[in-house]
Amino acid sequence: MTTRNFTRRGVMKSTAVTAGGLALPTIFTGSSAAAFTNEPTGSTVTLGFNVPQTGAYAEEGLDELRAQQLAVEHLNGEGDGGMLNTFSSKVLDGTGIMGKRVEFVTGDTQTKSDVARATAQSMIQKDGAVMINGGSSSGVAIAVQGLCQEAGVIFMAGLTHSNDTTGKDKKRNGFRHFFNGYMSGAALGPVLEQAYGNERRAYHLTADYTWGWTQEESMIAATEALGWETVETVLTPVGAGDFSSYIAPVMNSGADVLILNHYGGDMVNSLTQAVQFGLRDRQVNGNNFEIIVPLYSELMAAGAGEAIKGVYGSMNWNWQLQDEGTAAFTRSFGEKYGFPPSGSAHTCYVQTLLYADAVTRAGSFNPCAVVEALEGFEFDGMGNGPTLYRAEDHQCFKDVLVMKGAENPTTPFDNLEIVEVTPVEQVMYEPDHPMFAGGDLGECNPGE
Repeated sequence: MTTRNFTRRGVMKSTAVTAGGLALPTIFTGSSAAAFTNEPTGSTVTLGFNVPQTGAYAEEGLDELRAQQLAVEHLNGEGDGGMLNTFSSKVLDGTGIMGKRVEFVTGDTQTKSDVARATAQSMIQKDGAVMINGGSSSGVAIAVQGLCQEAGVIFMAGLTHSNDTTGKDKKRNGFRHFFNGYMSGAALGPVLEQAYGNERRAYHLTADYTWGWTQEESMIAATEALGWETVETVLTPVGAGDFSSYIAPVMNSGADVLILNHYGGDMVNSLTQAVQFGLRDRQVNGNNFEIIVPLYSELMAAGAGEAIKGVYGSMNWNWQLQDEGTAAFTRSFGEKYGFPPSGSAHTCYVQTLLYADAVTRAGSFNPCAVVEALEGFEFDGMGNGPTLYRAEDHQCFKDVLVMKGAENPTTPFDNLEIVEVTPVEQVMYEPDHPMFAGGDLGECNPGE
């Protein structure tokens, strides 16, 4: 028997693994037999997939939905099993979750927090969803996480990169597999220093909501630690479309780096327009003008086309990784849909499996039993290497990728290249780090 341990700030929880790779369940206390919200009583269990199917982040959301549907197929024993074959925990056997066939309902968040709360509430109250998964916006994720805490169901966050999701807005019923803004800055800093030096002047254009604010804060901290100067920070509305009025002032600001704290269609538009303005053809302060996109996705890179070449950013995961879990998921997804999965698809797929695994190890759908099964859980085989779900804040800790727009892509799907796999130790932080302070997980809420 081998045991792998993550030790962080006085807490240690280990997962024993047998020679066959079976993760042994821990001992759970208390409420697993008590009544709780939407307790499955028949032969099926319903999951709620809440993603943007329209709006600025729709492309990401639709890819999340593809992955969620694939996860359900694998849980129900359909297809090739995907990451069930590589996951270090071996309790999922293709018979649904605890013998109940998995069904799902969907909602369109429109990348609007109020709409997302309403669709999640409908799935919980009308459809009997016992878990909500999804989202391609941190504003949406935080809103839905709060709703799930109130309703007494588990929220397995999808694409949410704001520090606040597992910082000041964290909840006991909520869990995030995706990385965050602090991790992006910590991973990008050394690469940017090597590529561009220590005497740079940065101009930030930032999406005006929780993700943009914390991404900007993280990048300023990382770049100013290198010796860079922050020239200006400008907030932009989500879904602005035309960013020309925001880009024009950059040209006379004295900045020689533009940091685009934008995502989805907004990043495609702002980056494309910045290149059309000729920013990357300029020399300022004796330096070639550079653009940085802290948070990347394959779908954004494809949308930006030629403009993405040579531009640095970070990712939670990429289909070009060579581990067995990535290969299994990419093969399953590609055979079903005809193209590789995005990072947002990956995190939603993994979160769905992690929920099902936690229920099975706990022996209960009770959210409080699921919480206990996930807190401090260590696992592998899901594409990111050894990973810890930290108990103090429900944030996953794992390696982070630094990416760059490929100069000579050979297919429509390899327009990003992996520059560095940043080890988890470099992006780790204390639970009470100032960027994450002020929140309280509170108590698990099992609902009714």
